[in-house]
Amino acid sequence: MFATLRKKYTQFHYVNFEFEVKENGIFMQFFFQTNELVFEPKMTLKLGKYAQPMNPEEVRGLVFNIGLIELISYWKATCSPKIVIHNYTLDKKQQSWWKKLYYKGLSEFFYQNEIKCYLNNFVRFSFAEEAKPYSNLPFKEIINSKRVIVPIGGGKDSVVTLEELRQKREVIPFIINPRGATLDCARIAGFNTLDDIVILEREIDANLLTCNKQGFLNGHTPFSAMLAFHALLASYGTGIRSIALSNEASANEATILGTEVNHQYSKSLEFELDFQEYICDYMNDCSYYYSHLRSFSELQIAEQFAQYPQYFPVFRSCNAGSKENVWCCNCPKCLFAYIILAPFIDKNTRLQIFGEDLLNKPEMERFFYQLIGKTPTKPFECVGTVEEVVAALKMLVNQKEKGYLLEVFNTL
Repeated sequence: MFATLRKKYTQFHYVNFEFEVKENGIFMQFFFQTNELVFEPKMTLKLGKYAQPMNPEEVRGLVFNIGLIELISYWKATCSPKIVIHNYTLDKKQQSWWKKLYYKGLSEFFYQNEIKCYLNNFVRFSFAEEAKPYSNLPFKEIINSKRVIVPIGGGKDSVVTLEELRQKREVIPFIINPRGATLDCARIAGFNTLDDIVILEREIDANLLTCNKQGFLNGHTPFSAMLAFHALLASYGTGIRSIALSNEASANEATILGTEVNHQYSKSLEFELDFQEYICDYMNDCSYYYSHLRSFSELQIAEQFAQYPQYFPVFRSCNAGSKENVWCCNCPKCLFAYIILAPFIDKNTRLQIFGEDLLNKPEMERFFYQLIGKTPTKPFECVGTVEEVVAALKMLVNQKEKGYLLEVFNTL
């Protein structure tokens, strides 16, 4: 399929982008095309009460870069060997930077689709005759302040970042496509109205969903890299320089141990440092992007989160149950969250959070083996390291915790 699609869809075009600076936000639309396939995704950044005056030319540069990360969701349908950019040219270093992000950010996609390709030949950039040098785009340097933008995903990690930082700085929450858990976490932190939150409303073009149903290539993309570029626009639009992510040390571990296939690549320190360098080289160092939890282990984060019981009823980390705002209790993400929190939260409280005891659920055994490193591949989810999971289980054994999966663990 990969080779067939590349022969038919030889060029993927980043045709254009449009934006409109409004009183309290920015509307964006992108235009991508390959042969008969046309994609026109739309999104709106709502800055709420934090909106500052914006220079359209500076916004233009940021929106162009957002298009470069958004296109990956559509390019992957055909994996065209050439990406043609119509608005601006990229210098050699920029091209290498984006190719690395695409290649490593799609490592899971390539693995799951059994695609054999290499960094130097999986795609190349080309530029239309009308394209102008990107280096002419202006960016203002944003002055540092005590304010900090904190993306909220609804899980334990962003809660810890939010609560720790708000003790000494003014936190501005940033949410992509608000849902129950994200809004509830913001509300408990004291952000009671939508005007108190920076919000990105992001739509996937329906034509891509049609392509997926028709059998075009599909799979995981580097969501956190997309978040990073949208957070830059939020930084510019609010005049807040610092962007504090909640990516922990475990994001650096490969999903397939011993390889570079990492579900969490765009949460890794490698991407974080690359992104900081890109901002310095091509955006006048306009913002400071970092992870507040980078040096923390999952166990340390879980222990800290346990100090905030007000969030227990509302936080969610389950992707499968995100639309219904529930823990599905049948996926590896739920099992990991249960295990990592168990040493620090009593059993009755855990049952109130999850609805059932996942350590006493034999159906979760195959996920359990993946989490403790008894299979070559960890779950393709944002979970901690094998070492962290094993450490949590040993703590539970020492605490005399009971359950089917702990009995399995004791026999290994």
